Amino acid sequence: MLLWFAGTLLVQRWVELMIAQKNAAWMFQQGGYERGREHYKYIVILHGFFFVSLIAEGGRSSPPTWWFFPAVAFTLAQILRYWSISSLGRFWNTRIIILPDAPVVVRGPYRFLRHPNYLVVIIELLAIPLIFGAYGTAVIVSLINLFLLRIRVQTEEKALAEATDYGIVMNDVPRLIPAGESD
Repeated sequence: MLLWFAGTLLVQRWVELMIAQKNAAWMFQQGGYERGREHYKYIVILHGFFFVSLIAEGGRSSPPTWWFFPAVAFTLAQILRYWSISSLGRFWNTRIIILPDAPVVVRGPYRFLRHPNYLVVIIELLAIPLIFGAYGTAVIVSLINLFLLRIRVQTEEKALAEATDYGIVMNDVPRLIPAGESD
């Protein structure tokens, strides 16, 4: 079951990367530019390591009796993931691509959180290993992810504030991940 689950996730990620590439091409055609390239590669490496570690550790362990709870968390995170992606539309990406003077998206989950998609990633990287009893993967990957997301959120918010009215529009919306002052 673990291999089927991991394979399904990999297909999901591949489809999302295709969407992201299409959106990136459109944003670059509109005058967009990229920020955070220097840390993006570490996020990609972490996600690759996640799958290897999940399969290696999860393949040797048994799911806990309470696997249902992280499975529900994962399922709810998927709903939030696709709500976030559909709310951002062409602005959704796995990279930080800024389109100067573009309207700041404040629909969907972005009415409630500045970074709902990052909440999804936090939940997934913790819940998926817990479903399969891969506790080391859950802890190690989640801690590294939180470190990288702190850098990413700071970079993204700074870039958006410089090129749009993000700082004003999102000032009262919870960030979700404390990233220090960026306003």
